[in-house]
Amino acid sequence: MPELKRFHVGPRLSEMAVYNGTVYLAGQVPDDTTQDIRGQTAQVLAMVDRLLAEAGSDKTRILMTQIFLTDISEIGAMNEVWDAWVPAGHTPPRATVQAALANAAYKIEIVVTAALA
Repeated sequence: MPELKRFHVGPRLSEMAVYNGTVYLAGQVPDDTTQDIRGQTAQVLAMVDRLLAEAGSDKTRILMTQIFLTDISEIGAMNEVWDAWVPAGHTPPRATVQAALANAAYKIEIVVTAALA
């Protein structure tokens, strides 16, 4: 039976779990909420990069991404950062929706599922 590994386990959630060759990230949010949507998106994508690397994967192995924006009118600015980050030929399936997030200062939250390298 495959081993289940949890990373950065807290009292409420783990930042990441790896099971059966798949990496599951918790919703990633920005640390610096004073930044605009571009800055917050760049922060969150850097967190995704770090977590995937820690698990032994990378952004070319993303299977699915869910993006939550507090203001869907900012999708264009968010997409500018996303498009510069995601490798050509490796754009994953993606859903982007407007949602109320846990902290009113968050402009974005991203959930990623990826395959191990």
